[in-house]
Amino acid sequence: MHHRILFSSLIFVLPAVVVLIGQGLAAEEAPTPEAFSGLDVHLGNLYRLSPAQTRSISAENFTGEKGKGGMAIANNDPATQGWKVSPAVGIGAKSTFTLAEIDGPGAIQQIWMTPAPLEKMRLAVIRFYWDGETEPSVEVPLADFFACGWCRYCPIRSLAVCVNPGSAFNCYWNMPFRKKAKITVENLDDADMWLYYQINYTLTEVPADAAYFHAQFRRRPDMPEKTVFTILDGVKGRGQYVGTYLAWEVNRPGWWGEGEVKFYLDGDQKFPTICGTGTEDYFGGSYDFKNSETGLYEPFTTPYSGMCQVIPPDRIYIPPQRFGLYRWHIPDPVRFEKDLRVTIQSLGWMREGKRIPMKNDIASTAYWYQTEPHAKFPPLPGKEQLQILPLKQESADADQKVK
Repeated sequence: MHHRILFSSLIFVLPAVVVLIGQGLAAEEAPTPEAFSGLDVHLGNLYRLSPAQTRSISAENFTGEKGKGGMAIANNDPATQGWKVSPAVGIGAKSTFTLAEIDGPGAIQQIWMTPAPLEKMRLAVIRFYWDGETEPSVEVPLADFFACGWCRYCPIRSLAVCVNPGSAFNCYWNMPFRKKAKITVENLDDADMWLYYQINYTLTEVPADAAYFHAQFRRRPDMPEKTVFTILDGVKGRGQYVGTYLAWEVNRPGWWGEGEVKFYLDGDQKFPTICGTGTEDYFGGSYDFKNSETGLYEPFTTPYSGMCQVIPPDRIYIPPQRFGLYRWHIPDPVRFEKDLRVTIQSLGWMREGKRIPMKNDIASTAYWYQTEPHAKFPPLPGKEQLQILPLKQESADADQKVK
């Protein structure tokens, strides 16, 4: 009888013991939440605390050191300290200025700049060096880096780049580094320039799988017919392609944007893995970027794509005209494991519907992340090849206009 009572009690007690033991094991095995690094901040995690340290470099604090901002003194007068003494730097003709040298680990999170004179932005080259490398990972004229390659103000309202009144250039690409970040600007012009700037960054641990930000500029001012323009080539390593900006000058009547954008991934040779359907399609537009009511090009700027600039805006299909176009692959990066090549055709059509190769002036900026070391960039075009000549508006017969 006593054995039966004991056995019956065990039947009820054992499950409870098993549950308690299981809960104890689960509590012991549950991973401790990792501290938030402060990277990849968005509206959904702004409430999270982080050990990351926020810093900023500008002409008022060249090193970004804690408690070292606004210390400049004008004319040896202590009363001027703290009252906007050093808002900008002068960069001498044919010289290079180091904007920032930052010891990591950390990430650059936002950059604001106002260069002067605006019309010489193509002759100021920004370069980024990661973790002590001697070859830059970013080498682009300031104008093109901020999607304003024609050195004229045009508003841009996108996630990666914003251009705001009166000539304020902002970028929000996340740029992690592990040991060191160095940023320089070279003034190729024969005259001095001024640069107002602020580089906001955080010092924090960087994930093991974080790749490095890269950007490269290319230009063909005299493209022959039946030529494919190479936006990017020679990339070796693993990463993802995240953006394209084109400054495109059209020098032939008719619609100019039939060219396909092609991505050659991981050993692709004659044929690419990704082939688009046309220039305006790749940049998020359709039907020649034309306003159906006015019959003119209609500039637009959105978070991920835009035709932010049309010069001049008063005619359509009649050359010469200049365009600024951007496409950010933020929700849809193009991933590669070994290598990458990106091209676009210079192709259009006339009224009779015949597709024709175009003779255009195309400058591109490609943006991507990849593992280091990266392949050496092709030489940057010299001053004569970088500068922008005045746009000479030539007459064209009315019957050349596509209606």
